[in-house]
Amino acid sequence: MVRKEVVVDEVQKIMDDLIHVRNIAIVAHVDHGKTTLSDSLVARAGLISKELAGQQRVLDYDEQEQKRGITIKSANISLGFSYEGHEYLINLIDTPGHVDFGGHVTRAMRAVDGVVVVIDAVEGVMPQTETVLRQALNERAKPVVFINKVDRLINELKLDSDAMIKKLASIIATVNKIISANAPDQFRKDWLVSVENGKVAIGSAFQKWAISISSMQKSGTNFKQIYELVRENKLDELVKKAPVDEVVLEMVVKHLPNPKEAQAYRVPKLWHGDLESEEGKAMLACNKDGPTVGVVFGIHYDEHAGEVGVVRLFSGKIEKGSELYIASKMKYGRVQQVSVYMGPDRVPVDRITAGNIGAIIGLKDMYVGETISSKPVEPFEQIKHYSEPVVTKSIEAKNPKDLGKLIEVLRAISKEDPTLKVELNPETGEHLISGMGELHLEIIEYKIRVEKGIDIKTSPPIVVYRETIEKPTPTIEGKSPNKHNKFYLHVEPLSEKLQKLIKEGKTPEGRIKGTKPSQAVIDALIEGGMSRDQAKGVWDIYAGNMFVDATKGVQYLNEVKELVLQSFEDGMHKGPLAQEKVANVMVVLEDATLHEDNVHRGPAQILPAIKKAVYAGMLKVGVDLLEPKQKLLIQVPHEYSGAVLSLVNGKRGKLLNMEQEGDLTKIEVIIPVAETFGLSNELRSASQGRAIWYSQYYGYEPLPKELQAKIVRQIRERKGLPPEPPKPEDFME
Repeated sequence: MVRKEVVVDEVQKIMDDLIHVRNIAIVAHVDHGKTTLSDSLVARAGLISKELAGQQRVLDYDEQEQKRGITIKSANISLGFSYEGHEYLINLIDTPGHVDFGGHVTRAMRAVDGVVVVIDAVEGVMPQTETVLRQALNERAKPVVFINKVDRLINELKLDSDAMIKKLASIIATVNKIISANAPDQFRKDWLVSVENGKVAIGSAFQKWAISISSMQKSGTNFKQIYELVRENKLDELVKKAPVDEVVLEMVVKHLPNPKEAQAYRVPKLWHGDLESEEGKAMLACNKDGPTVGVVFGIHYDEHAGEVGVVRLFSGKIEKGSELYIASKMKYGRVQQVSVYMGPDRVPVDRITAGNIGAIIGLKDMYVGETISSKPVEPFEQIKHYSEPVVTKSIEAKNPKDLGKLIEVLRAISKEDPTLKVELNPETGEHLISGMGELHLEIIEYKIRVEKGIDIKTSPPIVVYRETIEKPTPTIEGKSPNKHNKFYLHVEPLSEKLQKLIKEGKTPEGRIKGTKPSQAVIDALIEGGMSRDQAKGVWDIYAGNMFVDATKGVQYLNEVKELVLQSFEDGMHKGPLAQEKVANVMVVLEDATLHEDNVHRGPAQILPAIKKAVYAGMLKVGVDLLEPKQKLLIQVPHEYSGAVLSLVNGKRGKLLNMEQEGDLTKIEVIIPVAETFGLSNELRSASQGRAIWYSQYYGYEPLPKELQAKIVRQIRERKGLPPEPPKPEDFME
């Protein structure tokens, strides 16, 4: 074992030598072996014994991770390695594979320049493999591939070497298909992976061996010899010839970029500021002597130190005492401590420099995706999460004296994990927590009960719906209560093109600063089908909805602009039908007449005028509910496929694909989240425990019309509203 202080000294030394730094994440579908592989790399750096690697799962240090055998949150570790006479620093992030914790993967992608995609040789490319690889490519992180559990093809499936090569080739072809479709144009060919170009290694992380073209050439072995050693179970000889840490590390060092190389093409994609500015040039060059600019991609709470921000630094350096500007708060804060992560431990260092990952303490009220800098700069593009919270539970403290503590804990947890949405109701003491799935919320409840010691009551899971319209409304007049201000507006469905632009972050969410959007946003909106005039009039993009000013020369409109937008956002937060969030609509303000005296156009007058007009218009054309769906991939022996299909059909499932592979049937279906509660037990019973399944967020689709009235009534009753939804007249003066 190497003492930790020595390791930290090495890390600090190599930080400035960017050619020998790699920022990487290990990504995969759940149970494909990421954390087991990470263990061997941690052992290589001397932080755990090689014998324990693969069993200790050092980066799954959370008690729930050890208990459940899955990774729940991303773990960071900075490792010093010697390779071919050079010292390398690998800033490694081990990410979760379970779909409920996909948000951690999305955030990690902002911090890294390359990924090792781990794929189970038997299961192949699974839904979450595809999702994480797409996320990596979208953030311009270059991939290499490690095909794991190859021993199972030989010992369990009894494949001969030819059949095995065929199976591996099919996995690589699927990966390349995803890369071709999602890689940046200039790297589409260069980033393709193959055994021949050295960007694919195969092996067994648990048995601690791996081979690549390069390692076979070095050790003078060939595929047939390795195949025989696995078949004969000569593991010691295998590990000696082809240690997994050596092979994967070599692949990372040779084929994944250093920060200086990567930032030249990553910064223009992730930062929309002026690349010719001092900050722009410093980031493109990854200059440690330039202005400080970095992104907070993770927030952890330490009971002694408070809020800890995990940062990828793109230029400059951060030391104890550094004054940094927090973009969202528009204020400066002072750094009290700088550290690097060694798995569960955070170890203080003198500084972190451009191109590296570290932790800072002292800056308050940061959020995940926050831009920090030595002076105000254009913030980085928002981190876009690929799925949305779809399951909600009501939660309250059993003991009223714990209410304050519960609010504090929920705020802290939602900062650490932005995919968890928390709505607090200080009056009733009841709060709503919304997560990615049942498991996500289970983990949150465990944290509150066990880790924080608060006794809580929770409701059964509730599904989160969305409200929308399918056709444009007529022009509606919205009057202020004093009748001195009138607004004329209509609401229309947002086109699919515009919805896609917002989801992809090409039109960033939030109120537009200045008098009109930036030229890049205007161009994107025109590409999405809007006219130039309409695009220039966009005032706000909020929760996937848009507010457009199409008025001409209305007096005093600018003076009430913030109130108009506040009213629009309030209306989008709770729709007219069942007070669920509104999705995919555009509110267009056509005209307005406003009282000349600002006393008569205060919040009490403007806020109800806009919101009521929007509600009346939507109800006039008919509001539809959208329900969240999940994609399920079910693998089951042939004889149980009929029972599984009839179970899924009974739950309003829609069959996408069904194929046979060996003695298994693979069934791909779309199923409403509302039908998934308790599904695990029913699938086990239909398949006598033989089915394996994986879920993936699929998005929102219209709820069947025949179910809408019943669901709306249930939601309204649950929220304590009158069971009958309102009529348009209820909102018209």
